[in-house]
Amino acid sequence: MSGSDMTARECDVLVIGGGPAGSTAATLLARQGVSVIMLEKDPHPRFHIGESLLPCNMELLRDIGVLDKVREIGVFKPGAEFVSDRGEGRLAFPFSHAIRPKDTHAYQVRRSEFDEILFRNAQAHGVEALEGLRVAEARFTPRQPTQVVAQDEAGQTHTFTPRFVLDASGRDGFLARRLHTRHADKNNSTAAIFAHFRNVERREADMEGYISIHLVDDGWFWMIPLRDNIMSVGFVGDKNAFSSHTGPKTDLFWKKVAESPSVSQRLAPAEQLGELTTTGNYSYCADKTWGEGYYMIGDAFAFLDPVFSSGVLLAMKSAYRGARVARAWLRSPAQGRKAARHEENCTRQEMRRVAWLIYGINDPVQRELFLNPRNILRMRDAIISLLAGDFVGRWRVQAPLLAFRSVLAAMRWKWAKKRAAN
Repeated sequence: MSGSDMTARECDVLVIGGGPAGSTAATLLARQGVSVIMLEKDPHPRFHIGESLLPCNMELLRDIGVLDKVREIGVFKPGAEFVSDRGEGRLAFPFSHAIRPKDTHAYQVRRSEFDEILFRNAQAHGVEALEGLRVAEARFTPRQPTQVVAQDEAGQTHTFTPRFVLDASGRDGFLARRLHTRHADKNNSTAAIFAHFRNVERREADMEGYISIHLVDDGWFWMIPLRDNIMSVGFVGDKNAFSSHTGPKTDLFWKKVAESPSVSQRLAPAEQLGELTTTGNYSYCADKTWGEGYYMIGDAFAFLDPVFSSGVLLAMKSAYRGARVARAWLRSPAQGRKAARHEENCTRQEMRRVAWLIYGINDPVQRELFLNPRNILRMRDAIISLLAGDFVGRWRVQAPLLAFRSVLAAMRWKWAKKRAAN
């Protein structure tokens, strides 16, 4: 490993990345007396997508002491609506209809503001949070202290020797790319094109804060209302959408807008703010979330298609798990390994509970059932609970979801039988 321009600095836990996952984990550890250093490559505030929170975020934000600040910067979000140009029309899913919800609303937030709130909150709890430091190397050996080397904006190196590392490096996947295999999700291989707009057509007053998901051929659009009459708008497309398009990818955005009457109507009076941005390989997962002396949280481990706005919630929940693993590892590596195996299993279970709905969002049979839900056995309310972020496996939610999936399987069988007959 390369040398450092200064003496190595010791700490109990080093957190790589100062986004929602990293800042949350750092806060949780610091308030329990753990010495934490957090390294963020970009100075706050910085732009990021993933601007729509879920009701299940509220309890976590309340726990770490930032809910009031998030409320000040956010747009009140009482639900989500799904829009189809194929004849199904619009369907609203108000969070108040969820099964025994703890919170019945969330907020739409500019991530530049939201992430900085979490980052500064970590500092207020005693975390040494450093900006402008990009981690370049990391070495984990059983007999020598872990070493992590970072570079500042001037090119100077800084060496750290933590007892444990939490990787919250986001889509960069610092440790996943170096020590693991990261697999693209073959069931949901998508890419996104997005930007902010001003003067996008808003919904009526009682639905103004709703996130709108417009289901279109080969993908979907998000429309997230933010403060100051700004709307975050993005297109998420599958392989077919991108492979069939020639020319600049940004042109694909406007092509898909033109193909959707509901989207083009809302964007007609809008003014684009800044350039369109693209990102690919949207859904992925590492083969493992931990190793000797480290644990990966948030997007550093895995990312799901954001159609149901699950990203920030999953990141924050994984931060709680990562903090528990770190505390266990500090007690003893044996306890840490046991905790890591348990927490990884919990993370994968939660991802599976929402992934099946994501995978089928463009399936014609599932779309028909999803946009025309019956509330027999509270199936519709269970879907709303899932949309609100209830991924924990409560039987009151999972039982009606199982009923929904059973109906879906029967409908798919009838559909396939009909196609075969024709």
